[in-house]
Amino acid sequence: MIGVRSTKDAPLHWRRTPVPASALAGAVLLAGAGLVLGRPDVIAVGLPLALAGAWALFRPPHAGSVQLALTLDAEPDTGAVEGRIEVGGDAEWIQLAVDQGGERTGAVETGPGEAATARTRILHSGPGEALAVTARALQHDASWASIPLPRVAAIWNAAPGTRRAAELPLSPRLIGLHGGHEGRRGGSGGDFRDIHPFGPGDELRRVDWRATARMARRPGDLLVRRTNALSDSAVVVALDAVDDLGAVVATWGSGATARSGPTSMDLGREAALSIAASAIDAGDRVAFHALAPGGRSVRSGSGARHLERLRGVIAGVGADGDGTRYRRTPPVPPGSIVFILSTFSDGAAADLALRWSASGQAVVAVDVLPPPRTERLTAVQTLAMRTLLLERAGVLQDLRGAGVEVVAWSAEDAATDLRIAARRMQRERGRRAGR
Repeated sequence: MIGVRSTKDAPLHWRRTPVPASALAGAVLLAGAGLVLGRPDVIAVGLPLALAGAWALFRPPHAGSVQLALTLDAEPDTGAVEGRIEVGGDAEWIQLAVDQGGERTGAVETGPGEAATARTRILHSGPGEALAVTARALQHDASWASIPLPRVAAIWNAAPGTRRAAELPLSPRLIGLHGGHEGRRGGSGGDFRDIHPFGPGDELRRVDWRATARMARRPGDLLVRRTNALSDSAVVVALDAVDDLGAVVATWGSGATARSGPTSMDLGREAALSIAASAIDAGDRVAFHALAPGGRSVRSGSGARHLERLRGVIAGVGADGDGTRYRRTPPVPPGSIVFILSTFSDGAAADLALRWSASGQAVVAVDVLPPPRTERLTAVQTLAMRTLLLERAGVLQDLRGAGVEVVAWSAEDAATDLRIAARRMQRERGRRAGR
């Protein structure tokens, strides 16, 4: 994502600063010192100071406005964002308080028509405040200052990385007459199916002359060599965006992601994009749903343009924040393979996975909770963490008992786990077909 821009045009409301009073007080002190010491030159030094203070005190600046524009651009291959702050308006000088990554990093003083730059290192994928500015204007040598203007922030949607999987579990019912998977219907592109008498719709180029010479029962009979069609799998990726838990357990519930290490949403976005990219590379159709109140959805599609659309939507999915459970169950076409990505720290995502599995969908539960780091925990926090992890282990065990494949994305060999799950589900599908 390149070229994010945020602008603000705010009116100025002025108020006096201590500068005029300080100038008048200094003039009085100089005049007093000059009278006591009999030094007219000291009195003369204080006279311009008194005139400047009186002029600034009784001549307020006219109303005006200040324009702020923030522009963000990605620095390639650095994991950072370059920000540019452009300032304009009716003021002699403008002070800027700069926040980067949600933390105050410094102050800048600049004049109208000038610009300042900032470089922000991106710690997490997804939407985040990369740069924010709070400004105030100064006039008449800082004798008047405006009320701090509304804060201007620029949000950057950082795309997650990807880990390609060589093989993904397939939907129980392959669809279409194109794709990269061996189907069960007759068509073209697949492996040998059978030898069949020539009939309506068969092409002459598919006539097997050797089989005809050997197996034809009557003169004029033709036998064609039929193959299976290459079909595609309907893939649905559902990302649970209700909570965001970091690797450092002490930060759970605090929202302090700067020191939390990789979070569950980081792994969830990476898993969602990785699964989508691997499925599209195999010729499958992919749909995406963010499991949160008001979460975005992308209809099923395939191809490079659809993958870029998914990348932008997944990069914009952030934690819901208020912990509200989603009420609407996303639509899933019959015969789909559903990857539900969650920490499974509550029962909402697990209930949804069990509901889809009971309706005949193939479901893979992808656990995106990072390995917990337990430093700096009190005894009460340690007990609470153990209780939560035990409840979560029970939820995952219930999913396995219901026939849902469970894969831990935090593991280094997550792609291998997906391949093992694919082989296991393929054997189960073949066992059911043979009954």
